[in-house]
Amino acid sequence: MSKFIGEDFMLENDAARELYHEHAARMPIIDYHCHLVPQMIAENRRFGNITEAWLGGDHYKWRAMRANGVEEAYITGDKSDWEKFEKWAETLPYAMRNPLYHWTHLELARIFGIDEVLSPRTAREIYEACNARLAEPGFRAQGLMTRCNVEVVCTTDDPVDSLEYHRCIAESGFGTKVLPAWRPDKATAVSDPEAYNAYLDRLEAAADMSIGTYEELLDALHVRHDFFDRMGCRLSDHGLGGFVAADYTESDLMQIFAKVRGGTALTAGETAKFQSGLLFDLALMDDESGWTQQYHVGAIRNNNSRMFDRLGPDAGYDSIGEEPCAAAGNRFLDRLARAGKLSKTILYNLHPKDTEVLITMAGNFNEGPTVGKVQYGAAWWFLDQEDGMTKQLNALSSLGLLGRFVGMLTDSRSFLSYPRHEYFRRILCNLLGRDVESGRLPCSEMAWIGRMVEDISYHNAKNYFGF
Repeated sequence: MSKFIGEDFMLENDAARELYHEHAARMPIIDYHCHLVPQMIAENRRFGNITEAWLGGDHYKWRAMRANGVEEAYITGDKSDWEKFEKWAETLPYAMRNPLYHWTHLELARIFGIDEVLSPRTAREIYEACNARLAEPGFRAQGLMTRCNVEVVCTTDDPVDSLEYHRCIAESGFGTKVLPAWRPDKATAVSDPEAYNAYLDRLEAAADMSIGTYEELLDALHVRHDFFDRMGCRLSDHGLGGFVAADYTESDLMQIFAKVRGGTALTAGETAKFQSGLLFDLALMDDESGWTQQYHVGAIRNNNSRMFDRLGPDAGYDSIGEEPCAAAGNRFLDRLARAGKLSKTILYNLHPKDTEVLITMAGNFNEGPTVGKVQYGAAWWFLDQEDGMTKQLNALSSLGLLGRFVGMLTDSRSFLSYPRHEYFRRILCNLLGRDVESGRLPCSEMAWIGRMVEDISYHNAKNYFGF
């Protein structure tokens, strides 16, 4: 029996194997959306063990372990790192057909050279083997990125962040380019006046100015936006439950801001107006700087209030929301287009019902000479698995231009997640290989199809973002 993660893993025919091995595999990685901690890169973090590198902060694994009945002490609690790893090894056999099963074994094979299947029987041996490799100089944070042929990463950063670690990385001579990405979600999060005003106090300090009016809020955000631009930022990113595009006036925005700045809770209508106006003004900044804007739409977050109180956000208690996005999304983009201020834009959905919605929405606002000016993004979060990626590729092929797609990203907090790019590339090549073998695509065009694979894997992102 051949080993599980072999050279031809997921590649079902000769055309797929040719496309992957001759084209996709050699392409560098541009990870234009991730949640790596810049400080860990700047300090070239040495991981004490595989549990720290693999399970720390990975709410995908946490959700699976909870579903397997693992007590929280073995997930986010005070149990030893070995005990936590052991519980993950006990959970993994039950995760067959979950992407975690493939990702886990791809990471073991590609990064650690381990071909064994992780299970309770092999857990101790694999734990010690991984730990031995992580103790080597080439397996620190920067070494892992170099090992995976990572050319560019874009982290996710708040406007108040100092970006001091990005500066350190840029000055260090590290071969991978590490750029900030602007994530101003907290600037629009007005539902909690106390938390919002605490955030504005931090923004005042970062921008070195007072914020007492809506105009001053925009001035402070401009200051930080310009700073991010000087630090190499080329993308913004917004995490939205749904698009907002309520009618508002400038007077409305000033009055609503004064109300929330004074500590008074807003009505739902006032919140919608304020967020609609501020998102529009933030988009104007992106257009002015020539950035690409990203909109991740459809998550409903922190649903388990008891565990949120205990662990805070990003702990594995988020899920798919179901807000409608078609009317508001089109209206929002149309406002920018009518003003001549629509920057390059990528749209992502979390609810599968919105896949074709966003692809056709993007098509409403494309115009030359920009290639793929508004486009549908990679399968995101709960859709980031074989079936979800296949559906994303099929829908984009049917309703858009697959050959102009800017490709995959990790959306991860882990330095071990780069084989997810390989996973995507294998799925892409297998999909195209099936079409060649079945006659749906001409075998005479294999050279062109191979070039398209290289573009989707690397060149399209490099050109689109201007890296």
